Amino acid sequence: MAEVRLGLRETLAQFSLLVAVNAFVGTMVGLERSTLPLIGTDDFGLTSSATVLSFIVAFGFAKAFTNLGAGTLAHRIGRRRLLIVGWAVALPVPVLVAVAPSWDWIVAANLFLGVNQGLAWSMTVVMKIDLVGPERRGFALGLNESAGYGGLALAAALSGWLAAELAARDVLVSAGAAIAVLGLVTSAFFVRDTVGHVALEQERDHGERYDDVSPPSIANAFAAATYRDPAMRSCSQAGLVNNLNDALAWGLFPLFLAARGASPGAIGLIAGIYPGVWALGQLWTGHWSDRVGRKPLIVAGMLLQAASLTLLAISDGELALAAVAAAGQGAGTALVYPTLIAAVSDATTPVARPAMVGVYRFWRDLGFAVGWLLVGVLADR
Repeated sequence: MAEVRLGLRETLAQFSLLVAVNAFVGTMVGLERSTLPLIGTDDFGLTSSATVLSFIVAFGFAKAFTNLGAGTLAHRIGRRRLLIVGWAVALPVPVLVAVAPSWDWIVAANLFLGVNQGLAWSMTVVMKIDLVGPERRGFALGLNESAGYGGLALAAALSGWLAAELAARDVLVSAGAAIAVLGLVTSAFFVRDTVGHVALEQERDHGERYDDVSPPSIANAFAAATYRDPAMRSCSQAGLVNNLNDALAWGLFPLFLAARGASPGAIGLIAGIYPGVWALGQLWTGHWSDRVGRKPLIVAGMLLQAASLTLLAISDGELALAAVAAAGQGAGTALVYPTLIAAVSDATTPVARPAMVGVYRFWRDLGFAVGWLLVGVLADR
């Protein structure tokens, strides 16, 4: 049996495999970024922004509550098993989109997609933190989120480009089916569990045997990360606002630009710039947060997001300004995203970490639903 060691270099093979798996996870969402709002208006004749964006609220609620449960189940069931279940749940998504006779079926498909993201992305995050230990946590999370959003950005740009030549629904269905199968096979046959690394860190850094320590209940973890612990509470609030902004970019960027005459190819380009800058930026920001601390990057990132969204609002759909706004939004999110998860991980023990990260990710991804309620309804008015 191989010796269990912590560190990026020591666990490079498994770490790299999990990076690839998370790229597949991000690709599943990226396929929808530039196509699904257009499918709603073109294939189903939807005219209400709130109705079109209903798929985001379904996705957001499903992912948020799955994150909450996944944190506790990781200890009981195992990280690898939950990762495999997450990919199995992704298999119905392209099928439902392919045969959908109404928009309600698209919303149902995004419930499955939300569960897939909640399980698969949560487990790749937790497993990478397990592998590297505390010294390079920010860098590891930057790589993880970079891979996920790199896959998302590439899929958003390519699907928008292909939708200009082919039917948007066909592009989404065929690519989604291929990625779901690839993710499931890779996770089932090549990924190994990381419980041994958790046990090593718990005993080495906290002086407790893994089997002698119980993770917090969902109720206790929820209270700590929501209101009891000031640092955790601040992270949860910032995460919610960040994904509220992301819901705006996901749902309204395509509709906003299309209403001002942009082509599907141009919309795909703008939809890809935002997560593309986000993905590449995290290669640097995660590592930077290990050196200068978490708080400066979080504050700067939130301010940059606000400035970028303001620029988009006054751009009137002019593509050059929209591209600058998308790049600024991506840079701001790159500063915030891996840094918040690292901050949450810093504040907890290895055994308690999945539950606490799960609560943080619950509030963060609830921002999708809150964003829909604010953005969709206000856009209609």
